[in-house]
Amino acid sequence: MTTPVRAEDAFDVAAVTAWLGSNQTPEVRQFRGGASNLTYLLKYPDRELILRRPPAGRKAATAHDMAREYRIQSALAPVFPYVPKMVALCEDESVIGSPFYVMERVEGRIPRKELGVDLPPGEVRQLCTRVIDLLVDLHGIDPAAAGLDGLGRGDGYVARQVAGWSERYRRARTRNVGSFEKVIRWLDANQPADSGSCLIHNDFRFDNVVFAPGDPARPIALLDWEMATIGDPLMDLGSSLAYWVQADDGFLFRAFRRQPTHTPGMLTRREVIDHYHRRTGLELTAFHEVFGLFRLAGIVQQIYYRYYHRQTRNPAFRHFWIAAVMLERRCLRIIRTA
Repeated sequence: MTTPVRAEDAFDVAAVTAWLGSNQTPEVRQFRGGASNLTYLLKYPDRELILRRPPAGRKAATAHDMAREYRIQSALAPVFPYVPKMVALCEDESVIGSPFYVMERVEGRIPRKELGVDLPPGEVRQLCTRVIDLLVDLHGIDPAAAGLDGLGRGDGYVARQVAGWSERYRRARTRNVGSFEKVIRWLDANQPADSGSCLIHNDFRFDNVVFAPGDPARPIALLDWEMATIGDPLMDLGSSLAYWVQADDGFLFRAFRRQPTHTPGMLTRREVIDHYHRRTGLELTAFHEVFGLFRLAGIVQQIYYRYYHRQTRNPAFRHFWIAAVMLERRCLRIIRTA
């Protein structure tokens, strides 16, 4: 869903129009979903394009790399038909104050908090299974065949992720959230070896999947490749499951639901794990589940840090600190059970 562009997120439309070499000035709207890179609809009389750019304020050193996201999708297109068609990349910050890229819009439906279409439970289950199969198919791509093997840093992905997200969370911590130190110590002490090395999306959620206009249970595109890399597939699955809120979860966890995984017919987290295991032979552990929740806490806290320090006034971020507190409690609960 699009809205008028927020004042703090506005950019020079005329400068983009000139840079694209167009003689048409588009109507610009902003997608309200998402909390990281900013996404805009450029609406022309004969077509619609999407513009992506970084947010303002403090950012992690390796985050919001527009060129990287653009090039990953360009390279994937021949071997993975679920990426949008890239149009142009601008690395000249003088145009609008930051790098940006433009891609074609994929027509279809993107589920948000609600599924957005009335389907019986059997069809919802089919839809859900197809989404997990999309992740399995991505993990099955040969990175070298796509020319993306250079994204990897070799063995030790799990250890690098634990160390990296621990540092990011500590830097982004504000006085109203917990330290996560007990969780961090547990993750340090219980790291498994890498389960494999493949292309991972790193932000695999329903609101990054586009479904066919005429077939509401068929995925046709996967969006938001900002954090894609070569890494451990179970870390990717665990990160995805951190967003997976079931109908029987507690009130506070359900209050932060961002995708329709509560809908009758959706797989439970356990069923997702089992389905992925049947397709790949890999099985998620408590470590991967706790890491996914901790990583999500790091993401929401980095966003909240910008709000806390008035680098953004987007009211959608006002209560993100509560999510960080809730995620720490959930991690500790799993650790006690494990």
